[in-house]
Amino acid sequence: MTTQLLATELANLIQESKRKHHDLRQAAEKSLDELKSLRTTSEQTAPDELAQKVNFVNPFIIACGTKNAKFTAIAIVCLQRLIVARALPRSKLNQVLEALMQATSAGLDVQLKILQALPSLLQNYASDLQGNLLVTALNICFTLQSSKNAIVSHTSAATLQQLVVSVFDKVVAEDKNANESSAASEPSEGQTEPRAAALDAYRIFNDLCLMTENQRPEFLRFSGLPQTFGLELIESVITNHASVFTDHPEQAQILRVRVMPLIMSALKGKPNFATTVRLVRILYTLLRRHISILPSECGESLAILTQLLDQDDFLWKRALCMEVFRGLFADHTLFRRIFSIYDSQEGERDVLKPLISTFVRISTEKPAVIGLGYQSTMPNTSMQSGSSSSDQAILEASGMTGIIGSSMAASEQTTTGISTQWSSMRVPCIDQLDKTEAPPIPESYIYSLVLACISSISDGLAKFILPLTVPSETRGWRKVSKESGRDSPAPQLDAENQNPKGKLERSASFKRNPVPLNPLTLEEHTLFPEVKVCADIVDQCWPAILATCSTFLYAALDSEYYHGLVRAFQRFAHVAGLLHLSTPRDAFLTTLGKAAVPPNLIAACFNAGQPRPQTPSTPTENNSLFSNARGLLSVDSLTPTTPSSEKQRQASFDAGSTSLNTRNLLCLRALLNLGIALGPTLGPAWSIILETLQQADFVLFVFGKAPGKTPSLNRAADQGGENDAGVLMANFGTEVRAVETAASRLIESTIDFPNEAFLEVVTAICNLLHPSDERPEATIQEVQPSDGGQLQTPSKTARRFSGQSVPGSTQEDQFALAKLGEIATINIDRLLEYSPAESGWSALIDELIRTLNSGGTNASVRTRAADILVRLVLEAATVTASLPEDSRGDIQLRIFEALRSSLTLLLKGDRETSVASHTTDIDIHKIILEGLKSIIENCGESLVSGWDIAFEIIGTIFVTKEFDPSDRRGSLANPILLDTRSAKLIRSSFNSLQLICSDFLASLPNTCFLILVDTLYNFCSQDDDLNIALTTVTFYWVLSDFLSTKNESLDITSKMMDGTEVADLEKMAADQEHKGSAAALWMLLLLRLTTVTTGDRLELRNSAIQTLLRIFDAYGDRLSPEAWSICIESVIFKLLSSIEEELKVEEPGGTDSSNRAEWHETAVVVLNGISSLFANYLDILTTHPSFNHLWGELLSHFIVLLDFKVLDINTATFKALGHVLSQTSDDGKPTFNKTTIDFAWDLWSRGIPISMEVKGKPNDDQNCLIAYVTALTEIYRLIQNDITVKRVQRMLALLRETLEGATVGGYVLDVEYLTPLQAHILEAIQMIRTDVDGVPSAMITQVAEFTVLAFKQEGTSSQGSKRTYIALSKASMKILETLILKHSLDKDIYRSGGLTEALNALCRPITLKYRFPIVTKSTQPWRLATSTVLVILEATLSQLHGISLSRGVTQNLWATIVAIADGVLGADTESAAEGTNFSDDEKFDISSFHKLRELIIPALGAEAISDTSRKSYAQSLFKTSIIHAPPPAEESIINGSYDSGLSALYSPRPGRTVSVPPRRRSQMSYVACQELFSLIAATEEPSIVIQPPTPMSPTGRMNPLSENPAALRLRIARTAAPFLIFRCALAMRMYIADQPLRGRMPQPLSQRKELIWILQKLVDLKSESDSIPELSGIESEGRKHLLRLYPLIVRASGVKGDEKVLALLRDALEVVGGELGL
Repeated sequence: MTTQLLATELANLIQESKRKHHDLRQAAEKSLDELKSLRTTSEQTAPDELAQKVNFVNPFIIACGTKNAKFTAIAIVCLQRLIVARALPRSKLNQVLEALMQATSAGLDVQLKILQALPSLLQNYASDLQGNLLVTALNICFTLQSSKNAIVSHTSAATLQQLVVSVFDKVVAEDKNANESSAASEPSEGQTEPRAAALDAYRIFNDLCLMTENQRPEFLRFSGLPQTFGLELIESVITNHASVFTDHPEQAQILRVRVMPLIMSALKGKPNFATTVRLVRILYTLLRRHISILPSECGESLAILTQLLDQDDFLWKRALCMEVFRGLFADHTLFRRIFSIYDSQEGERDVLKPLISTFVRISTEKPAVIGLGYQSTMPNTSMQSGSSSSDQAILEASGMTGIIGSSMAASEQTTTGISTQWSSMRVPCIDQLDKTEAPPIPESYIYSLVLACISSISDGLAKFILPLTVPSETRGWRKVSKESGRDSPAPQLDAENQNPKGKLERSASFKRNPVPLNPLTLEEHTLFPEVKVCADIVDQCWPAILATCSTFLYAALDSEYYHGLVRAFQRFAHVAGLLHLSTPRDAFLTTLGKAAVPPNLIAACFNAGQPRPQTPSTPTENNSLFSNARGLLSVDSLTPTTPSSEKQRQASFDAGSTSLNTRNLLCLRALLNLGIALGPTLGPAWSIILETLQQADFVLFVFGKAPGKTPSLNRAADQGGENDAGVLMANFGTEVRAVETAASRLIESTIDFPNEAFLEVVTAICNLLHPSDERPEATIQEVQPSDGGQLQTPSKTARRFSGQSVPGSTQEDQFALAKLGEIATINIDRLLEYSPAESGWSALIDELIRTLNSGGTNASVRTRAADILVRLVLEAATVTASLPEDSRGDIQLRIFEALRSSLTLLLKGDRETSVASHTTDIDIHKIILEGLKSIIENCGESLVSGWDIAFEIIGTIFVTKEFDPSDRRGSLANPILLDTRSAKLIRSSFNSLQLICSDFLASLPNTCFLILVDTLYNFCSQDDDLNIALTTVTFYWVLSDFLSTKNESLDITSKMMDGTEVADLEKMAADQEHKGSAAALWMLLLLRLTTVTTGDRLELRNSAIQTLLRIFDAYGDRLSPEAWSICIESVIFKLLSSIEEELKVEEPGGTDSSNRAEWHETAVVVLNGISSLFANYLDILTTHPSFNHLWGELLSHFIVLLDFKVLDINTATFKALGHVLSQTSDDGKPTFNKTTIDFAWDLWSRGIPISMEVKGKPNDDQNCLIAYVTALTEIYRLIQNDITVKRVQRMLALLRETLEGATVGGYVLDVEYLTPLQAHILEAIQMIRTDVDGVPSAMITQVAEFTVLAFKQEGTSSQGSKRTYIALSKASMKILETLILKHSLDKDIYRSGGLTEALNALCRPITLKYRFPIVTKSTQPWRLATSTVLVILEATLSQLHGISLSRGVTQNLWATIVAIADGVLGADTESAAEGTNFSDDEKFDISSFHKLRELIIPALGAEAISDTSRKSYAQSLFKTSIIHAPPPAEESIINGSYDSGLSALYSPRPGRTVSVPPRRRSQMSYVACQELFSLIAATEEPSIVIQPPTPMSPTGRMNPLSENPAALRLRIARTAAPFLIFRCALAMRMYIADQPLRGRMPQPLSQRKELIWILQKLVDLKSESDSIPELSGIESEGRKHLLRLYPLIVRASGVKGDEKVLALLRDALEVVGGELGL
């Protein structure tokens, strides 16, 4: 492409130069020919060939000289192409440059082409362009740079700059080649002249400086260079080739004598913005790159910049200075170098210290701009008119020294504060080279630059110092220094909690290197001089830095600036702490604390009108020691709530901020992170961090809890302020959590501290509770420059609030206690590993004890201290449990002694306390006791020491008192002289005792068991909590069980007990070497428990008694007979005697009835227990010779108890007697001998137990009498072999008395079922032997009495309150039947009248039948009695013929039998209950009558039986046979004499037409009537008749009657005949009287049926001839009955009626006629 272009352009030249410029045309033609003559036209080889042709460029050189625009344009294009292609002959370079110079006057395109060609020329022909050639090339640029065309001017300036740089590039290359050649050869000695390139560079740079100063150049042939352009060229050279000035002294000299004077003189003047920018840029470059070669000049220039910054009125100029400083401070190494060169050198002027002091003045000169106030706020836009709430803050802040008040009106202000939105510039002033005038600069821009400088200083110090504090073995400082972001524990922009040292995260422990190294001690380190410089920077500059930062901490900054400021603050403090510079460290810590909790907030807390809420005495929330006091630093409690409508504020309180915000919490977190990072080195400065944290907790508590005080209160009528408050409270909960985490980590970090450092932390926390005025506190006053401009060292003043007295103030102490507990928990291993004084245990415990015992301290604080103490000792005990046993004891003693010491002052009798303080003392005492319980619960198995102290603490709730007879407690013999401090303490103390007795008896040493017994007695004796006393009683059992298990045998001997007092037993039990120690301890336990059994509380007495007896019962097998005898004598009988004494005192009239009833109940419990005890171990007791004596004494006690006539005692006594007697030995033989049995019989046979009425009401003695009867059962079992009739009679009499004397009680309805008492009595009767003469008769007689009891009751109703005895009667019938059947052959039952009594008893229900008012659901009593009678008669009547009985006995017996028959026949149906089944009952009675008739007929006709009985039988049949009720006229006939009545029947009676219904039991009437016919009917019987019990048997098995059966029947027939005739006459007479009145009406069916049945029977009957007396003059064998009724038959025959009746009447007349012989 190059050859073609050249050929074309040469052709154009030839064409254009034909007319003129002949030489140009010729030269062009030659060059074209040379071009064509090239061997090759390739782009690679053509340029080299052309460079060999010297004349080839002639046409182009000539063309430039013609000044022709066309020629020049063609020539420049070709030359530019040749230069780029390196095709110019080197010998023609001078001519070419001249041609280019000539062409500079051409047009724009030509000028630009020239400028394009020059860099390539200098690059491609660098070695040739030297000296004048170089000057020519530069002159071309200078010439074009002066062009009025902006494009050309700017392009030429850039080209010139490029050329100048290229010149210096040649110097660098030349130096490099020279260094290489000098390395290969011997170095030359002496000063050498500058080499060509270096010389050119020197000349050019020197001329540039001269031209910039408006002086004539020495080398260049051009003048009038614009100053700004010259400065740009100088900056370009200095910036791009700093090494040239360092390596070439001549160049450095130019800087020293030309550049620096130029800059300093210009800055001292008033250059414009463009010039100043370039001057500052050059100076900035020199300061960064050449301060080592220009030390004095740089120092002077820095002072000038500082002066400009401090005094200049132009904001842009001050901004340029600050931008320079920002750059310098960002270079950490440079910053340290500047300080080491100037400030740290004696005799040198200070540079950095005045500069940083200037920052202080700058930061305070315009408080309105930065929004300075009491607290940092968010930057905002001010109102356009009026005043805002920020104005007040500005006015108040203007009182600070050195503050320049703002003169701007509110309406002129646009912004307030420092924000990235308006406090920064998109392009810094120092980079705005294109501006001739200063751009608009935000007024707050300079302040943002100050903040950047401060941040850079802190960052540089931290990045250098922090890595050096880490041991070099683990990491190199250079490696660590790369971690630029996290070398300081600065908070991040978000709310996450970061680690303080980057990778130095706390895992398990820092104990390998818990204390950071002090770099100032690393004197052998290569960087030690740098460390010294850093230390000097901190030590000399910290007041100014602190003052500057302090100002901005209270300014209006956005989040980014504020976080950066806090980071810087934190880094300064961190570095100062690592260097052990305590003064600056404490100053920064204090100031940061003020920012975290502003003083105005603290003042507002103490001046707030709202009273602070009281904390509870015993915290009920999650009281973890790792949480803040009462959890106030939590999201829930601090989240802003709805603002109150009433805006409460104080005059001195900033209304814009009523509580902590996220910025305060950010500062607080930074402070805490500093504590974490510097912990072991802080020493007394711990108080600063802890007090600040305490203040924050207090402020949050006050404004988070009080009504009307919320963290979200806004500035009055300031919408911007409202927005600010919302921003400041955003993510408040997250920040609080971060603070909580940091606070926890702060305390956790103490685990790695050395003991000395840890003690300092503990002391600091303790001082929060009790501030000491003498303790130094590094709290810094405001630091301001003095008149001389230097910063003064701040003085230390006290900034505290903990010591102030505020009514109701507890939160501060609550916080301190929480931290004290937290740090103790974290360091629990340390506290236990070292001695108490060395580890801090003594300090911690003493402080907690002092607080909880302080009477003037708030109750909640005291209880919190007690709670923390308990938690600490509990955790200590838990940790100790895992230690080896040999090292466990001392620590456990330390733990228990801490608890005991905490109670020492509380228990002093002379302690002066108020009511409220006493209540708190009780609460604290309770907490300590609960702590003891927790220790035992968690660590009881591992305790090897301290048990005695534990019992001592348990017993602290008891106090002794003097005996007061008017206030007696306990028994008469054992009054209780013990009282409790408070009822609230009993449960807490008892819990520990309960744990010991339940789970840890095996862990107790032997010396503690006696203490345990006494402690148990104390708890049983207290009367504040009955449940605890009852539970304690059970522990006697537990302890007894343990002691018995521990000791195989309990060798209790009479020798040990004879004459031994309780004190002797205690000595014996305490002496572990004594053989009877275990037995003595067991006996002491029993005696103590026996004392409890006589207490004045029922439940406790009874429980103690039961436990005492249970102990005996459980371990009786291990006691010998001798031991049993001793125990019964010493314990059991003592117990009974004490009960009897109390019962005597409690007899009616002695005390109230309730107390008396309780003692009765106790006696019952004792009796029940003793009975079980004797019963279970009777086989052992009886083997001892003293048993008869013991038994007799026991029954004597029973008699005494019975004499009290107390129902329950009587019951228990006989139950006890029965239970003991019920026991037999294993071989089945009775255990008791005759003496013991007689003792028992004598006790029982004294009589039935009698009990006095209570409150006039009879007692329910059912159970008592049951026990009495049951005891008889057991006694009878023992005496049955020697039973006598007399004893049986006594038994039966007492049983009858028992039955009749029993009260109704709870069993009212004994209709269907027996009462328990009745059942027991019947069982007792049934068990009696009946094989003894006289016993069956006596028993039958007694059972007969029981049978008839139910039917002797008068006024008995079905729902009455009296006994019915129905069930008893029915049961007795069965027993009676059994007895009589069993002993039917026993003549005594007949002769003694026992059988008669039995039949009389059974007759009673049969006779009553429906007249008995009570109807049972089961078989009715009369039915059961009927069945029983039939069975008894069947068994006994047949025996009467062989027994010689007296006439009276016989007649009484048969009279009873006849009465039974009458009862079976009759029934008063009108009295029957509703729903009675008459038909079924009638059938039963008919069947029963038939059986009875077979049993007594014809025996009833015996001569020994009175006629009255037979007449009664016949009369019963007659009355029963009447079917229809007769009219009143006939009633008198029936009720009169039957013999005289027959004649009256023959006379007519008035008739009646009323229909008379038949009786309900008509079938029974027919049966009775039939029986009458049967009794007088003639029979043909043999002389031998079979009598019952098998009357229907065809053959007889019994003895023959002594009388002829015919005679027996005849007597019966004679008795029954009148009744039969009378009965038949009544029916016919009714027919004769009534039927005629009916006319044609038929006779009622029942009457007709009756009449027909009777007539038929009369016709058919053949009566006994001798049964009816004969009529005079008429003889008849078997029809005499018809003859007696003949008048009535005749009269009836004349009545018109039923044909069948008339037919039967005719038949009867025919029979009579036949008898008369008609």
